[in-house]
Amino acid sequence: MEVVEAIRARRAKRAIDARPVENEKIQALVEAARLSASCFNNQPWRIVICKGPEVLEKVKGTLAKGNVWATRAPVIMVIAARPPDDCQLSDRRDYFLFSTGLAIGQLELRATELGLIAHPIAGYNPQNAKNLLGIPEDFVVITYVIVGYPGADDSLLSDKQKQSETVRPDRKPVGENFYLDTWGNPFG
Repeated sequence: MEVVEAIRARRAKRAIDARPVENEKIQALVEAARLSASCFNNQPWRIVICKGPEVLEKVKGTLAKGNVWATRAPVIMVIAARPPDDCQLSDRRDYFLFSTGLAIGQLELRATELGLIAHPIAGYNPQNAKNLLGIPEDFVVITYVIVGYPGADDSLLSDKQKQSETVRPDRKPVGENFYLDTWGNPFG
């Protein structure tokens, strides 16, 4: 699969099959994130790969009600980082979030190439995740990435979530958030 194909095919789908993800594929996702760019190659991300049945069930217990669909996932990656582990520059440019986002973006594309879903979410209790997984207090639990094979059973999805499974969400027109030469001058 070409990169452009993975970009076009990548979707944050929610209908996940509960079948296990092979260790080789998890390793491929780790390698994709590991090789990502970061400010001065600081690699600030820390990823807890939850796939053991007991830990996985406990992590699923930290999910918000709107993410009940993720309870089918055979793997949940808990992504954390902290500001001092990456560039901290003038004008509040703390790169730990940016660098970690780049790594997860690469992980998502590799997952797409491997026939997997890698769906980052924000609906969970970060303090409970820290306590459960032993994540130090000074780290920010940035996201969970729900990983699994696409599934057909959408019974855990709301009507709105079911609709989003079939139709790619609209994107803003290019000129709305891409500018040429000066702020507000639409590109294209």
